[in-house]
Amino acid sequence: MPEKQKMFEKIVIANRGEIALRILRACKELGIKTVAVHSSADTDLKHVRLADESVCIGPPASAQSYLNVPAIISAAEVTDAIAIHPGYGFLSENADFAERVEQSGFIFIGPRPETIRTMGDKISAINTMKRAGIPCVPGSDGPLSDNGHLNQEIGRKIGYPVIIKASGGGGGRGMRVVHSEASLSNAISITRAEATAAFGDDTVYMEKFLETPRHIEFQILADEHGNAIHLGERDCSMQRRHQKVIEEAPAPGISQEIRDRMGKLCANACIEIGYRGVGTFEFLYEDGEFYFIEMNTRLQVEHPVSELITGIDLVQEQLRAAAGLALTIKQEDIIFNGHAIECRLNAEDPENFTPSPGTIKSFHAPGGPGVRVDSHIYDGYVVPPYYDSMIGKLITYGSNRESAMARMRMALDEIIIDGISTNISLHQRLTRDSAFKMGGTDIHYLEKKLGL
Repeated sequence: MPEKQKMFEKIVIANRGEIALRILRACKELGIKTVAVHSSADTDLKHVRLADESVCIGPPASAQSYLNVPAIISAAEVTDAIAIHPGYGFLSENADFAERVEQSGFIFIGPRPETIRTMGDKISAINTMKRAGIPCVPGSDGPLSDNGHLNQEIGRKIGYPVIIKASGGGGGRGMRVVHSEASLSNAISITRAEATAAFGDDTVYMEKFLETPRHIEFQILADEHGNAIHLGERDCSMQRRHQKVIEEAPAPGISQEIRDRMGKLCANACIEIGYRGVGTFEFLYEDGEFYFIEMNTRLQVEHPVSELITGIDLVQEQLRAAAGLALTIKQEDIIFNGHAIECRLNAEDPENFTPSPGTIKSFHAPGGPGVRVDSHIYDGYVVPPYYDSMIGKLITYGSNRESAMARMRMALDEIIIDGISTNISLHQRLTRDSAFKMGGTDIHYLEKKLGL
């Protein structure tokens, strides 16, 4: 791997859409040149037009472009780049990709491959967190065997309901809730089959299924010199089919004392595992207790809400950490101010959630105090049918939650995206929902409200 320098001269942005544009903006501020790799369907993406160089790496299908490792590395070689930023999704948590990048002589802007591998396997991640003192959900403490009687004993010890999870799962896939011992054996078999088909690994484990938890996550930042800090927590409980819809920071009802205690545990765990860059510890929170579920070893979609309440540019800090620079921020430097809310904007039908690709005939971004729009769309932009339906994020900030919420309602009423269907009307309903306005809704609230 090349000797690390003060800051990269040029990087490859191995992603698309709003996150690729977000990374490009951070690079421009730091004076880093950018290379946009893109599929043949994404020639007109905003960041492709703005990058210093661009390289087409394949046809529209992700498997032949954004997941095409040799093509991405070749693009770095021909453009003489130093590092590769994976963004989120695609190859961002692929340890083999990170390893290939570094073996090819480039720097992977993220954690070390071995860290991604450890935290990407749910069982090894849970065991690692237990050793670091992070509270975890009561469970099987390892993979389930083919011994039906032993599995039943584990289920009785944990207490029903339980959830069977694929060790290599993610994004809500490879999970099955079991409410009685009579259903356990069949649920394990079905989850194993699903895990094999989706992840190529039939390893599954069992955990206690929490009935009404909230989804609370802690943002951390670490360097390779043994320093780590936390940037507080986010509430991501408003979700549908395990996919987040609205996120906010700080989480309603979480005291400064709890924030300090859990944040310190997460930061210390990062130091213990030798973590580098940005990362997120995800927890289920119920009855005043936190239970670790997974760690995301990448930049999160919802990182802007943490940026707004701390004033820290997480992408720039991620770049600095990957360049080998030590953190210049100490925990005592982090001051939490105000409240921020993010709504994910998707090109989809707001009732049945089917994707809605097509041409954006007109786009008007909302404005005013405390309004931020992270999006790659523009008038005439064609939303392709090949990728995730998210077309942007609307984020508002205020001195308190009520102010941020009021600004979000105004921004949602003001934004215009014509030509395709979007979920804006769903967000308009949710930000006026009495339970959400009170704060503290659990992860099942939205699906119950929608009758799913």
